[in-house]
Amino acid sequence: MHMKNKYTILFIVMVFGLHVFSQTDSLKSQKASIELNTDTSYLFQHKKQNNTEISEPIIEIGAYVSSYYALYTQDETVNFVKHATMAPRNNQFGLNMAMMSFNYKSNLLRSNVTFHYGDVAESTWPAKFNMVQEANTGVQLFKNCWLDAGFFRSHIGLESTQPRENITSSMSLANVYEPYYFSGAKLTYALNQKISLQLNAFNSFSSFIETNKNKLIGTTIVFTPNDNTNITYNFITGDDTPDSVSLKHQRYYHNIYATYQKNKFTLGVEFNYGIQDYSKQKSINTVTTAFMNSSLVVAKHQTFKKTAFYGRAEWFSDENEILSVATGMGKYTYGGTFGVEYKPLKNVALSIESRYLQSEKNNFNYNNKLQKSRTEGIFCLDVWF
Repeated sequence: MHMKNKYTILFIVMVFGLHVFSQTDSLKSQKASIELNTDTSYLFQHKKQNNTEISEPIIEIGAYVSSYYALYTQDETVNFVKHATMAPRNNQFGLNMAMMSFNYKSNLLRSNVTFHYGDVAESTWPAKFNMVQEANTGVQLFKNCWLDAGFFRSHIGLESTQPRENITSSMSLANVYEPYYFSGAKLTYALNQKISLQLNAFNSFSSFIETNKNKLIGTTIVFTPNDNTNITYNFITGDDTPDSVSLKHQRYYHNIYATYQKNKFTLGVEFNYGIQDYSKQKSINTVTTAFMNSSLVVAKHQTFKKTAFYGRAEWFSDENEILSVATGMGKYTYGGTFGVEYKPLKNVALSIESRYLQSEKNNFNYNNKLQKSRTEGIFCLDVWF
């Protein structure tokens, strides 16, 4: 079957499924209202827990387009630049994503289906499910306890693969080398309005399709002490070593991030620490445990009604390439980002930013010579409704 026909059929099935949900929210016996997603601010939205009950079932339909022009001090104008996620094409206009989302919400059932197309999907999503950003559904087992299953965007890391959910238009190295998506199930329980707990089981670290007979398991704790602050801790462990390889590489990954939003000021902080068994070459015949760490601090100030200034500092150290396989970055890479955002309308954002990366080793090819640093310039236009 032709690939386009497959996605057309999938689209029809999902919309039909949402319609069925709207007719069969059994205990409420209510039909769902259909409306456009009217949210105007998506900043950090995907990183927050929402335990609010709703009065009646809702089907939300949303659309989003993110376009850009990027310029890098890197000799690459055909393929994606190194560390590609957001704005990955050099010296040209590009499309981060064109996206449509369908969300069903009730007090008993919920479902989310999101399709996307563009450079983010092409550079980071698997070829087999390239256009499916998310497709999952959940049922409330009992009060405040939900079981969700399907394809998910990653809950790990402060930054999102949707540019509108981030402060910057580029993605930090810490989040570039974290998972973008998972396939599996989540069991979530809200202890109260401030604390939420989650157990996760997935196929593998960043793949919809299983890579071996092992499963990835993890936990999440979300603490919201007040309306302005959100703190999340994620732990995930698994082994993606092929079954044919006898020496296994169990990975243990710790991720913690916090957000603070009040008045005109927004702040995000993240720290990561990873361990992987038998991944550091000590000698010709000996391998031991490898370690990595990364961090970032990002801030934004709404200086004027429609204009904001933002900045980010980042650090990434993965000498043994636990996550950053075959990148040759060495012991460290650090960087700084500065930008300006202008929002003429609540659902329109224009930003221009500059970013500088400095690595321990020469790994950026520019003017036919390997360099230790790279400078980036990105203009981005986001529109959503």
